[in-house]
Amino acid sequence: MSASAERLGPFLLRQEAGCFPLGRDSLLLGEFATVRRGWRVCDLGCGSGVLSLLLLARESTLSLTAVDLSPAAADLCRRNFAENGLEAPVLTGDLTDPALLPAGSFDLVISNPPYFAAGSGGNGGEARMEGTCTLESLCAAAARLVKNGGRFALVHRPERLAELLEALRCRGLEPKRLRLCHHSPAAPPFAALVEAVRQGRPGLEILPPFLDRPDP
Repeated sequence: MSASAERLGPFLLRQEAGCFPLGRDSLLLGEFATVRRGWRVCDLGCGSGVLSLLLLARESTLSLTAVDLSPAAADLCRRNFAENGLEAPVLTGDLTDPALLPAGSFDLVISNPPYFAAGSGGNGGEARMEGTCTLESLCAAAARLVKNGGRFALVHRPERLAELLEALRCRGLEPKRLRLCHHSPAAPPFAALVEAVRQGRPGLEILPPFLDRPDP
């Protein structure tokens, strides 16, 4: 089994074939999401645990819980936590299962979910295709898990932004922050970062775009 390792601040992230690899979108989401001292955070679809490690590198007092449907991914996440001296529960299960975690348990839910709907013709590979975790079911799970006033942060495809915002609002998650990410000033966005607040007031802040290669 091929493996690699990446340094994420004070942490070492081990990656293995068969688990979704570290990408630019996860790094951007890890920087974008709001975190506060002592927050309880749930990483939905945790993979190797990259988002949890990125957030913990920003705020060491976070209380983490990670969830993945794949036993192999959950096992790798556990090993990454253990290697970095972290004690945090990693659950193997379907995030749409209401019995998996108690409702209203978290200050922040974060996710880098599958981007492409089944039958859409998306070419992101099996790990990027929606199965039981659709955009609607992901938003429903986040809305159930986050407390009133808590936040849900995720990264998604710009072409699904209208669908995403509708799914969030239908579940009582009010979109509050949005940032589009571009490879260059002339390029269309490759990712949309969105943060919503449970039972938040209307009002969406459009942040300046992120540019991988800004103008010189």
